[in-house]
This record gives sequence, C-alpha cells and structure tokens, in this order.
Amino acid sequence: MTRLLRYGLPWIFLLLLAGQGAAELIPTPEFSDHPIPTAGVPDSRANLWQAVDVAALLVALSLASYFALVTRSRRNLLLLTIVSLFWFGFWRGGCVCSIGATQNVALALFDTTYAVPVTVVIFFTLPLVFTLFFGRTFCAAVCPLGAIQELVSLGGMTVPRWLDHALGLIRYIYLGAAVLFAATGTAFIICRYDPFVAFFRLSGSTGMLIFGGSLLLVGLLIGRPYCRYLCPYGAILGLLSSVSKWHVRITPIECIQCRLCEDVCPYGAIVPPTVDQDANVKTHGKRRLLLMLILAPVLIGAFAWLGTLLAVPISWMHPEVQLAEQVRQEEMGTAQPTTDASDAFRNSGRPVDELYASALAHRARFGWLGGWLGAWVGLVIGVKLIHLSIRRRRDDYRTERSGCVSCGRCFWYCPNEQLRLGLIEDISEMVPAGSPGGADS
Repeated sequence: MTRLLRYGLPWIFLLLLAGQGAAELIPTPEFSDHPIPTAGVPDSRANLWQAVDVAALLVALSLASYFALVTRSRRNLLLLTIVSLFWFGFWRGGCVCSIGATQNVALALFDTTYAVPVTVVIFFTLPLVFTLFFGRTFCAAVCPLGAIQELVSLGGMTVPRWLDHALGLIRYIYLGAAVLFAATGTAFIICRYDPFVAFFRLSGSTGMLIFGGSLLLVGLLIGRPYCRYLCPYGAILGLLSSVSKWHVRITPIECIQCRLCEDVCPYGAIVPPTVDQDANVKTHGKRRLLLMLILAPVLIGAFAWLGTLLAVPISWMHPEVQLAEQVRQEEMGTAQPTTDASDAFRNSGRPVDELYASALAHRARFGWLGGWLGAWVGLVIGVKLIHLSIRRRRDDYRTERSGCVSCGRCFWYCPNEQLRLGLIEDISEMVPAGSPGGADS
C-alpha cells in the first residue's frame, strides 16, 4: 500500500487528467484585451469540465503536499510538475489561472455588477488554504508558471541577499497595482503581461514572447525569477507560508551543517545558523529596529503623497480616459486617422461633453486611489526594513518560509535524508571535507 501511494498516485493523477479540452473558466471583463482560447467542447458541457478542473487542482495540491511533507519525494514532485505543466499550461492554455483569478476577485469585491463564478473563487482560495496549512506546495508542483521555470532551472548563480530582498519587493508593488487596476475596471494587467501564456498557447505578441523567453534564459542561472520577483499571487502565498502550520523540513534529524542544502537551493531560500553577538552589536541592532519603526509611517505618508501626483499617468490606462483623449485630439485635428473605439463612440450618439466629464471623474478617482497605492508601497518597504532589523536565533540551516517553494531539492541532497532512505551507508560519503560530520572533522 505504501509503495502504491508513493509511486502510483502520480500516474493515477495523469490518467485522471487525460481528458478532452474544457470551456473557458475565468471570464475576462469587457475592459480587458486579454485573448481567451477557443472552447474545445460545446457550451453545454462547460460546467462538467469546470468541475474536472477544480477536481484536478484539488488532487494536484493534495499530491504536492503529500510528496513534499510526507514522502519527501523530489522525484514524485518533478513528475507532478510535468503533469501540471502539461494540463494547466499547454492543454488548458494557461487560462485556468489562480494568479489571474486575483483580479476577478478584486473586481467582484469593488463592483457589485460583476459576478465572479464560483469556480474562479475556488481557484483563487484553494491554493491559499493549502499554503496556510502546508506551505507553498502550489508553487512546488502545481502552478504552470512555476513548473516551466522549475524544469529549466539549473541554478549556479547566487543573488546577493540585499539585492534579492530589494527585488522581492516588486511582486508586492505589482500586487497592489493589479488590484487597483482590476477594482477600477481599468485593466487585468496580470493577464495582459503574463510572460508564459504565449508559450502555452503557441501564439502571442512578439514582445511577450521575447519577455517570456528572456525570463526562461535568466531562469537557467537564477532560479524562478518570475516567482521570486514578479508574481503577485506569490506575494500572498509567501505571507501565508510564513505562518503555515506545517512546512518543508531540510533534514529529518539533527542538522550537521554540511551546507549542501544552501549550495543546491537555486532560490536563495536557505538561511544559515546565526552567530552569537556581543553587547555592542545587540545594542546597535535594537537602535536600528527603533529607527525603522519610526521611519515606517514616514515612508507610508511620503509614498502616499507621491501616489497622488501620479494620478494623471495612472489614469491613462483606463479605456474611458484613453477614448476621451483620442476624441479630443481628433476634434483638434491632431489625431489622424480615427480609431475603432472613437468611431464606435461617435456612432453611439453619446455626447462628447459626457465623455469628457466621465474621463475627468475617473482621473479624480485615480488621485486618491494613487494615494492608496503609494501608501501600500510605503508600507511594503517599511515592513521589509523592520523585518530585516529583527534578529532571529537559528542553530542550524533552515528554509526561509516565505521564499521557499517546497521544491524538495534541499532535503534530497541532505546526507541525513540519503541515509534515511538507505541510499548511502555513511554520511561522510556526501559531506564535504572540513564540515561537521565530514571526513576531516
């Protein structure tokens, strides 16, 4: 039975997914120009295939959590990664997307006229629930965006810690902008700038193909650049993973500090043991923490003010504002020829003054919304500075919960894990010379 659960479940899951195409799951509002793949089955079967997609997500999350935390099987996680990439990525065209569902949920919360399907809510919330209990197992082997990066990752280049922390702020800022634009009916920027959907559908703009290809090239040396620095959904998962009930452990028993896990992790998610500090260093650390606590509200206020100044450029993304500017330029004779949007507006008989008034109202709305976005950016930076100022005691190497994607590389290369699995007879066979437990110790 144990052998069946360990090695048979991935193939049972593969057979479950070997069905035909499904209909559109996540609806895109009219303001978005995000292309939707053509349904492969009659609309009458849409509900059935939506149920299959939800079931596939539930099974994949369950298997990923089981492989990462119970059997600790890197091999099975890789098999599940391939299956998820095939199903959620290439077969479904990347449109069954928990990441993009963030925008649908945000729009539904702020616009009562927009009805978000139950399946979309499930795709958004189910990975969050699993993360809260088991860590980022969704990122480990279920998310197609993470899967395609995992399979090309060779590692080999370490990003300096200060730069890694700085770049990691981008995903939180991106999350705030995505929620802002979705809630105001401006655009679904996560879907519009998805770097890998063009590969999944084998079509797309040249710019996005270049962007996605560049990320994959970077991902050969720097593990999962999109997941670590750009994914807005990953920002939410990182916060939940930091307080998850269970999480991936590097070693099943006492850490011998061989550093193999730190060397093999391509995501910079392994933190070393701390060293004892003298009284002067501790005093300096407390002063720095106090300074960061004082600085945080200043940053929030300053960035909120800067956000209000960006109301005009931010509002330009709204289709109503773009249309008003196009019509104004056409009336002044500075825009030739007309566009499809401006022709449709003139054929509708809608008064021009009404269009201008609507555009000004949107611009004024973006004034205070820009302030909230700026305050969010200030909050993100302030919290990060406070977090880095807090010293945490560690006696061995551990995973950084918010950044760890539960890929299993660390425990697969752990000598204690290899000994537990019976793959080696002596820890010194794997431990570098000079390390605790090594041949020269």
